[in-house]
Amino acid sequence: MSSLVSRDIVVIKLGGSVLTDRSAYRQVAACLARRVAGSAAKFLVVVSAELGHTDALLAEARAVASAPDAAALDLLWSTGELRSVALVTLALQAANVPAVGLNAHEAGLRADDGSFTLNPLRLRAALAQHRIVVVPGFLATSGQRLVTLGRGGSDLSAVVLAVALGAARCELVKDVDGYFTADPRSNARATLIPRIHVDDAIQLADDGCPLVQRQAITAARDACLPLIVRSLTSEGTVVTPAQTSHFPTS
Repeated sequence: MSSLVSRDIVVIKLGGSVLTDRSAYRQVAACLARRVAGSAAKFLVVVSAELGHTDALLAEARAVASAPDAAALDLLWSTGELRSVALVTLALQAANVPAVGLNAHEAGLRADDGSFTLNPLRLRAALAQHRIVVVPGFLATSGQRLVTLGRGGSDLSAVVLAVALGAARCELVKDVDGYFTADPRSNARATLIPRIHVDDAIQLADDGCPLVQRQAITAARDACLPLIVRSLTSEGTVVTPAQTSHFPTS
């Protein structure tokens, strides 16, 4: 087994908005294959459920039971992320990228009493043997049961895993290029912000910007972890813990 140091690890979270259909999985695999070919790093890929899948599962649960039990609902929701793990892994293998998928228990992220712990040995062993390891976001374990981490929870799990592994950075891949000066869908003059201070990102979340889960941004700030918010094809926005704010004020 080859040795692996923290600076060799990059965590990439794939949001459900980029996992939309079969062609999207192939596109994701092709992008990751190019990253692997141009880097000596190992990649931990954290995936969300496919776009709309979590809401569809909730509707399905409510069609069976008007007030679903929380533990049973978490179990049902977990199938969305596990499906994405399997499909991304299969797409990578079809692209000749050495990849393996793990479930939530194998990934080892635990959530107990509002805090997170991780024994990184299994993840490090998998990363030592494969260029890419794919794990579910949104999920952790508490005791022997699966638990979910709330809306945007895949952002949070990616950050927590990156911190626990001492990763070089954490990239959050969305269906937009990063943070903009205004909503680009309604303002044609909106421009991409290349760098933003982490406190400004938190303020935007407080003001209702749903781009990145607030708890995930806070966890990255507390760990001084660089975040990159980007699409599959953009350079994105670096969310930096540096002292000087890069968020435009006018």
